Amino acid sequence: MHLASLNITDLFLNLWRGSLECDKNDNKNTWDWAVLQGDVWQEHGDAVAKATPYLPGSFDRPPRNPCEKISSGYKAWEFLLYFYALGPALFRGVLPDKYWRHYCKLVAAIRLLHQRSITRSQVITAHHYLTEFIQEFEELYYQRMLARVHFCRQSIHLLWHLAQEVVRVGPPAYYTQWTMERTIGNLGEEIKQPSKPYANLSERAVRRAQSSALKAVIPQFAPPPFRWPHGSYDIGAGYALLRALDRSPQFITGPAALAVRTYLQEHGCDVEHWRPTLVRWARLRLATGQNARSAWKECQKPLDKLRTSRNVKVNLNGNVHFAEVQYFFLARIGTTKRALALVSLYSPPDVNLLQISHHTVYSCEYRGQDSLAVIEAKDISSVVAVVPESPTALAHSGRPNAHSRCFVAEKLGLEVADLSGLGELLTDEDYEDHDPIELEQT
Repeated sequence: MHLASLNITDLFLNLWRGSLECDKNDNKNTWDWAVLQGDVWQEHGDAVAKATPYLPGSFDRPPRNPCEKISSGYKAWEFLLYFYALGPALFRGVLPDKYWRHYCKLVAAIRLLHQRSITRSQVITAHHYLTEFIQEFEELYYQRMLARVHFCRQSIHLLWHLAQEVVRVGPPAYYTQWTMERTIGNLGEEIKQPSKPYANLSERAVRRAQSSALKAVIPQFAPPPFRWPHGSYDIGAGYALLRALDRSPQFITGPAALAVRTYLQEHGCDVEHWRPTLVRWARLRLATGQNARSAWKECQKPLDKLRTSRNVKVNLNGNVHFAEVQYFFLARIGTTKRALALVSLYSPPDVNLLQISHHTVYSCEYRGQDSLAVIEAKDISSVVAVVPESPTALAHSGRPNAHSRCFVAEKLGLEVADLSGLGELLTDEDYEDHDPIELEQT
C-alpha cells in the first residue's frame, strides 16, 4: 500500500502547500485549497509533533514534524500514521470544509482496505467512497482544466481499482510491500561476506525456504513456543498479565472500590463482608502482540519520556468502547480466577462529527473518575492512541483534564503485523525477577 502512504500523500501535501507546479495558464491565487503555508503550516507541524507522546510504542515510528522533516527522509510508515490515522482530526479546521470532507472519504476507504479480514459490505463501502473521491477530485481540484491535467496522476486512477482487486486477490495486507521489505531486510542481515552479495542473498533465501518446508513437514523442528517472562500470569487466548505488581494487597476507596464492588455483586459474589483490597498488575499482553499498560505506572513518568499505551479498544456486549486502563487485577469469581481491568470509559463520540467525517474522527470526552468500570481483560482487543484536541487541556501528568475532548487514532493494518509473527518487543523490566506473592484476590 505504498500507493496510499507515498504517492497519494505526496500529491495532496503538495497541493495543500501550494508547492505543485503551476501552469502558465493557471493562477495559484485561485487555489483556495493551498492553506498549509506560513504560520498555518508551522502550527500544523507542531500539532503533529505534539501527538507523539500519545502514540503507543506498538505504533512503531511516530510521524515527525512535517514542517521540518517532510523533505528529509520522511518514512512511508510516518506518512501512513500522519495522513490516515492523525490527519482527519488534525486537518479539521485547517483545510476548508469541502476539501476536508473530500479527504475524509479517502481516509475512510484506506482504513477499511488496510484490514486483513474484510466483509463484502466493507468492500462495497470502500469502493463507493473511492469512486466519489475520484469524481470529486476532478470537480474540486482539476476542474477539467487543461492547465491542471498534471494534477491527475496515475495514483488517483489506481484508487478506483483497489476494492475490485480485493475481490480478485484479497485484501492488500496479503500482498503489501511491508512484508516483502521485512523479508528482504531479514535476509540482508544474514549476509556476512561482502563479496557476491546477490549470490549470498539468493542462497540465504533458498535456505530459508528449505527450513520453512522442513518445519511444515516435521513440526518438531520448529522453535519452542514463545516464553512468557518470569512472573507473568498467562490467562489464555494469547493474553497474559505482566509485571510490575504490588507486593501486597492494596486498600482501594472511592469510585474505584464502588466499581469493583458493583462488578463482584453483578457476578454473584458475596460482597457483604468483602474487604476492598487487591493486588494491582501494571500491564497486559494482548493477542495482537501489543502491551496494554496502566495509568498506575505510566502517570509516574514525564510526558516527554512516554509513549502512552494505557488507552484501549474494548468490546462490551457487541459494542465498541474506548477506555483508559487504571490497572489490572485478579479476582476469584465462584470457582474461577478472572483477570480484570479497572478502566475509565471515554464518552460516546460526537455523532455529528463522526457522520460528516465518514467515521474517521472519533471525538470523545475524557471523564476520569466519573466513569470507572471493571471489565474482563480479554474484552480488550487492541491498544489505541487517544490524543487531546487541545494541548492546554492537560494535567501535570500529561493526562487530559476531566471533561476535556480527545480524538481516537487506531493503528492501521494492525493485523498486518501478525504476518511477521512478531509482537511488541518486551523490555528488560518485563523479565525482571520479583519475589513471589500470593495471587489470590483477598
